[in-house]
Amino acid sequence: WEATTMMGLTLLILSFGLVTLYSASSVYALRQDLPDTYYVLRQAIGAGIGLSMLLVCALIPYRVWAHLAWPLMGLSVFLLLLCVLPWTYGIAPEIKGARRWLQLGVTVQPSEIAKIAIVVWTAAMAVKKAPHFRSLRRGLLPFFAVWAVVIGLVMLGPDLSTAMVITLLGMLVVFSAGARVAHFAFLGALVAPLIYLQLQVGFRVERLKIFLDPLSDPSGSGYQVKQSLVAFGSGGVSGLGIGEGRQKYGFLPEAHNDFIFAMIGEEWGLIGVLILVSLYVAVVLVGFRIASRAPDLFGELLAIGFTSLIAVQAMLHMAVGLALAPATGLALPLVSFGRSNLIVTLIAFGILISIARAAPGGKAARA
Repeated sequence: WEATTMMGLTLLILSFGLVTLYSASSVYALRQDLPDTYYVLRQAIGAGIGLSMLLVCALIPYRVWAHLAWPLMGLSVFLLLLCVLPWTYGIAPEIKGARRWLQLGVTVQPSEIAKIAIVVWTAAMAVKKAPHFRSLRRGLLPFFAVWAVVIGLVMLGPDLSTAMVITLLGMLVVFSAGARVAHFAFLGALVAPLIYLQLQVGFRVERLKIFLDPLSDPSGSGYQVKQSLVAFGSGGVSGLGIGEGRQKYGFLPEAHNDFIFAMIGEEWGLIGVLILVSLYVAVVLVGFRIASRAPDLFGELLAIGFTSLIAVQAMLHMAVGLALAPATGLALPLVSFGRSNLIVTLIAFGILISIARAAPGGKAARA
């Protein structure tokens, strides 16, 4: 039942997301002289592509990904390089002070592909390295060397929040495979000065200040957080109603993307928030059940990695909207506008379904 349940949860959250996205983006689109359905139709096209890829990933044996680990990692590094090289501005223009997207006829965000690559590659290598995790040099250190390349390129974007998510995903996978906590602590101490320097960058310092005191600059750096909290307060228990939110009328920037959770709180209220949180919790529970029933260690680590991918992004996005974490710009899985993230998330669900089908008693196992 895990595969069927996961598919059902995917469609429920995706449907909820499309309804919410239309409400959150319609006014924003009209202010740009675009049709009110502009953003939701683009998202729906992404959803169609993503669902097709989900079905493909669900039907093919998940063990195929072990053979694609290095090619996928190589592709990810190549695309990330294209984003930061000084002579690639034609296909990787600077948008809002960052170079995170490639315009190749369609817009692609390589850091999203890197999330898939890091989970697949780390799971495949962890299976081979499992007997050596007692040794730092032969166990965890080689992982950090490869992760550093990907993380460094993502940070050059600059995109510290995605770099931290990628790091966390890799660490969760190798920890599940048997890596020692002491080794994590040692390597963490070595990179701590670099993290400290990154946090001293101007806009990141401002975000940390606002996190510590959300109302210290309500009309400046803290504006988004303040308006997000206003949205939740306005929604109350039952919400203002679908389409009745007021923050999307220019008060809350990125209401269709970085702060769409606040729009849910305003229009759906506490009841809607709890329903959505319950759906994500169900995804995590079913995902970890799939991991526990996986036929082998690779399947288990893949399931842990992709379940964590969905859980970590959802928790951080929600925490930002509630001023419980510094602003990160991470998408709410299957809800926020962004086709690259949407397609990658649906691929993750497809691989989880493939692992569930291969479990003892699953359809693929019986075939």
